Amino acid sequence: MLYEAYYKLVDYLNNPQFLQRIFDNRFYLILLVIILMRFKYTTYRSMWMSALVNIPGTLLHELMHFTVGLIMNAHPCNFTVFPRKGLDGSYVMGSVGFRNVTFYNAVPAAMAPLLLLPIGFYLNRYFLPIMTPTLSNYVLYVLLQTIIIENAVPSGADFKVAGMYFTGVLLYGFIFLSLFIML
Repeated sequence: MLYEAYYKLVDYLNNPQFLQRIFDNRFYLILLVIILMRFKYTTYRSMWMSALVNIPGTLLHELMHFTVGLIMNAHPCNFTVFPRKGLDGSYVMGSVGFRNVTFYNAVPAAMAPLLLLPIGFYLNRYFLPIMTPTLSNYVLYVLLQTIIIENAVPSGADFKVAGMYFTGVLLYGFIFLSLFIML
């Protein structure tokens, strides 16, 4: 009897009309994101549960720092995604250390997580349309996009590193302003 009820529920949830209502309604998307974020915040009572939930996003975030730092000659020297207690008592979820931070590589290395945004855009534009429309695929897609976009935001420490070299901020500010004007 439970077996039949389960299959009836699965059939209903994968019904094309039901899925179309879910996929086309932004309310359900926002609701799902909020539920996922609430779930994430409930894990903050335990450092290790929080780390477990945050490791995929932290890995992406720190990988962006590492990769751009490597390309920009910042010489990454350590990489961790495991949490530790900071000097101020808060928890640091991950970090990348550099040996050669200069005016020309501080801003790109610090703001590197922003490169996750084009990845999220690409997934939305090219992956979502070819995905089999099931409720579980949709939930996984929203989870992945939430992780990518949330971890694309540079941390406070990232902004401090980017602002260490005023000449670098001016250089990249001028470059971005010039690109914006040319568009």
